[in-house]
Amino acid sequence: MTDGQRWSDPHPQREEQEWEQTLRPRTFREFIGQERVVENLQVYVRAAKMRRDALDHILLTGPPGLGKTTLAHLIAHELGVEIVVTSGPVLERPADLAGLLTRLNERDVLFVDEINRIPRSVEEYLYAAIEDFRLDIMLDRGPHAQSVRLTLPRFTLIGATTRPGMLTAALRSRFGILEHLQYYTEEELYEILRRSAGILQISLEEAGARELARRSRGTPRIANRLLRRARDYALVRGDGVITGELARHALDQIGVDGLGLDELDQRFLHTLVVQFQGGPVGVRALAASMGEDPETLEEVVEPFLLRVGLIRRTPRGREATPAAYAHLGITPSGGLFQGKGT
Repeated sequence: MTDGQRWSDPHPQREEQEWEQTLRPRTFREFIGQERVVENLQVYVRAAKMRRDALDHILLTGPPGLGKTTLAHLIAHELGVEIVVTSGPVLERPADLAGLLTRLNERDVLFVDEINRIPRSVEEYLYAAIEDFRLDIMLDRGPHAQSVRLTLPRFTLIGATTRPGMLTAALRSRFGILEHLQYYTEEELYEILRRSAGILQISLEEAGARELARRSRGTPRIANRLLRRARDYALVRGDGVITGELARHALDQIGVDGLGLDELDQRFLHTLVVQFQGGPVGVRALAASMGEDPETLEEVVEPFLLRVGLIRRTPRGREATPAAYAHLGITPSGGLFQGKGT
């Protein structure tokens, strides 16, 4: 992709976000996959409506692109309330949080993506807001300082994070509902692609849809991105129809291999196997060698490589599995699991 974006980029650009909005399901019934999570949320939403009360605060966790933001919007829609959307890094000061909270009406939803990245000073103000529905704001400083207490409407906080381990125990304990999203099956991705193709009026044959699903890393966001690129190849190199052969050619051309690994994934494996002889090696050493951010490797690259059995996480670091060597077409040497970094 352009401008430094990769297929599994966890932070879509503005154009990508607008396009995702077009494909976003409008009801729980339209949402494909995550059956257990969706069923639970439907029960909680229905119970809250029957009680005529705000829904309990919800924490959604899981790898990027699995539908956490979509579910937050669906919850608000099913509750019949408004949703205010922000992200952890945006809430730099308590005043930023106060500005959002005072916009909420009774039972509205405040959705905070990357909630693990909220500064500690802001997080402390959030505790009283979500527990007691009040906000204490300090006016002025020094001897003239005074506190003003604002009463907030009963609202629902929905937090989303790809790294739940980075949440403080105090914040995590204040969520009444915790749901973890899993990677999608190829069959679920196939259904998502068929639905997206229908909305976008793209001619997609079954073989083409299944090839795209197979290389989409179990992630709907990636499946839909690959669908758009395959559409471009179908228009320019074909007759506008995404066949199985055209999908394979398009994905090969853009550097997505048979497992769905892109250039960064393959570079990660190559660095681990060749430069560090298969590990174990620490993620910071890997990131330094690759010129990448350690968080990107931990949050975006490693979860899928772990899922498909290409790497292992050990107390001493990351290790390549025999499957990684086979995928790269490299024969393991005698020093397969001898550590070369920390």
